[in-house]
Amino acid sequence: MKDFIMDTKARFFLVAIVGFIMVVLTSMISCTESRQPEMEKSIAGAAAPDFSLKDLTGRNFKLSVQRGKPVLLIFITTWCPTCRSEMPHYKSIHEKYSPLGLEVVNIDIQEPKERVSRFAEKYKVPYRMLLDENGDVATAYSIVGIPAMVLVDKDGKIVSSQYLAMDRLLENLLGKK
Repeated sequence: MKDFIMDTKARFFLVAIVGFIMVVLTSMISCTESRQPEMEKSIAGAAAPDFSLKDLTGRNFKLSVQRGKPVLLIFITTWCPTCRSEMPHYKSIHEKYSPLGLEVVNIDIQEPKERVSRFAEKYKVPYRMLLDENGDVATAYSIVGIPAMVLVDKDGKIVSSQYLAMDRLLENLLGKK
């Protein structure tokens, strides 16, 4: 009987380890930088899909109202480790380029307002946090990995969605090094 109990504990431990590994791998796969060169070719220069979302204070944000200034859309979730680790970078972009006219907004995908509010407070997010409650805006922009960034020019055209090239593109667009 004692061997059976030990065998049961060993099986439970093995199942727990395998389950943990599966959860970690799933999280890593679903929380990856969005690098989609084939999508990039099809959307660069295209009109940015217009949308309207509420921010954490209940105010409406409509992309088309922002015409005349470039807009950086940052798609995230609060549970994404990469999104959290990139927050200083996003804040740096805001600090560097918002005085030059760049509108920076976070678009949180399918999470409750309370969780996003806690996240914004914890990370002291200085720009608007928008709530994409149904994921419709992320779908319209073909977001499949997070974090993801989409740069929209002052005319409402998509400049790029290449995450790793965004800093260089912002420097070129807004002229600050």
